[in-house]
Amino acid sequence: MKNQTYYVYILASKKNGTLYIGVTNNLIRRILEHKEKIIKGFPEKYEIDKLVYYETYDYINEAIKREKVLKEWNRKWKINLIEKINMEWKDLFYDIASKEEIESMKKFIYFREEEKSKS
Repeated sequence: MKNQTYYVYILASKKNGTLYIGVTNNLIRRILEHKEKIIKGFPEKYEIDKLVYYETYDYINEAIKREKVLKEWNRKWKINLIEKINMEWKDLFYDIASKEEIESMKKFIYFREEEKSKS
């Protein structure tokens, strides 16, 4: 029985822009955290919040291994990978998440952040 799905994802600031590669067990939550600037650091600084590519894995070790491999690739290979499935560099987030899912997740994220700030 499959318990969890893991994701390796690529974000971009714009078409052919700055790229960021990450891994998560909840793609909608993670991308929304990037879009809402909850996650501080490189993606926030360079406004990298457009989901342009992702892959799914059944096991976290496979996802982490793939993330590390992709991070070692040269830029051209990464661009070719993205353009294989997303030639226009469309933000795929809105294809995988409904408005209801987005609003529900936003509430969860902000509630969690509020609770963190209390402790």
